Amino acid sequence: MAALLEVTNLRAGYGPTQVLHGLDFSIEEGTITALLGANGAGKTTTLRALCNMVRTSGEVRFAGQRIETKATEDIVRLGIAHVPDGRGTFTSLTTEENLRLGAFARRDKASLEEDYERVYRLYPILRERRGQQAGTLSGGQQQMLAVSRALMLRPRLLLLDEPSFGLAPLVVKEIFSVMREINREQKVTILLVEQNAAMALNLADHAHLIETGRIVLSGSSEEVKRNDAVRRSYLGY
Repeated sequence: MAALLEVTNLRAGYGPTQVLHGLDFSIEEGTITALLGANGAGKTTTLRALCNMVRTSGEVRFAGQRIETKATEDIVRLGIAHVPDGRGTFTSLTTEENLRLGAFARRDKASLEEDYERVYRLYPILRERRGQQAGTLSGGQQQMLAVSRALMLRPRLLLLDEPSFGLAPLVVKEIFSVMREINREQKVTILLVEQNAAMALNLADHAHLIETGRIVLSGSSEEVKRNDAVRRSYLGY
């Protein structure tokens, strides 16, 4: 299977502080990849670096095209959608207005109504709340909205940063179920940053473990699950 994303010697940081120290990895099209690691390891910075939101060096190829020097909005137009930590909903806008913003970079405006129906089918509660101010939604509903807004781009690659953070287990289960569905049914490739390593590994095809800005372990999810250090530190057995 062809690589959709190829990362070579990716370095990134904030001001004088270097966070990533030469990451090398690739993501096959149509797969789900989990990026695991402790707080501060560099997971969020990795997603931001892929979108050129922080100071970076190295090489990033998306569908064979180098993108590391492109503006963030141009990277979005290529089909990379980013759901940041903290959800990033526009709290003063309605649910439907948030979804419309998700489609701002698309050229095929004719199929927007079809995509509204698609996300409302994935998360029926958003249809009920379509006229409601996003800031008054529950945390789980805001996360559903953040994912749905990203899907309105019709992305080829979806970057998800801690989608389970602060949410009730039943809501997390629903969000992860939708991730599996959009990967299988809509063929969206997913790169998932997630503190809940067990859920992430159960969902993903492949996984990378990052420690202090370096990838220290890579493999299939089953291989990573069997690693003694991962089991002790992240899976609790």
